[in-house]
Amino acid sequence: MKRLRNVLTQLLRALAGVSLLAMVALTCWQVFTRYVLQNPSSWSEELVSYLFAWASLLGASLVTGERGHMNIPIVVERLRPTGRRTLAVFGELVAFAFSLIILVYGGVQISQLAMGQMTSSLGVAVGVFYVVLPLCGVLNMIYTILNIADLCKGTAADAEKEGM
Repeated sequence: MKRLRNVLTQLLRALAGVSLLAMVALTCWQVFTRYVLQNPSSWSEELVSYLFAWASLLGASLVTGERGHMNIPIVVERLRPTGRRTLAVFGELVAFAFSLIILVYGGVQISQLAMGQMTSSLGVAVGVFYVVLPLCGVLNMIYTILNIADLCKGTAADAEKEGM
């Protein structure tokens, strides 16, 4: 399980780096064509916006794997270690359900619906760019399962800090 987590994390980090480089290069191209060539490139601006959405969603999956999403620990800190673990597992189950229903099911629905629409500058089906929703949903589901397994074994980072 640890190997799967490491492979997914390394893959997502690599994708994040590549997408950042691509966004920087495309933005520089956009500035060059607009101010130097006096003929702005519309396709690069559109592609950067889609890359930004992809990078954000893939980054959210990466944070899910690290159990790094924002939380309010005031209630959790007052619980005993067993209660903390139970609440952490419950939170992972909620994240799993959200990923399954909203990202996977909803993402598949919206991707299929948008396959008939074309982007204005790129000439690609909009649904292609929405495929990231179910993809990230599956990644989140894998990570939540791995997180639950770590919590139950007591190997999660939070469990180690709390002496579980």
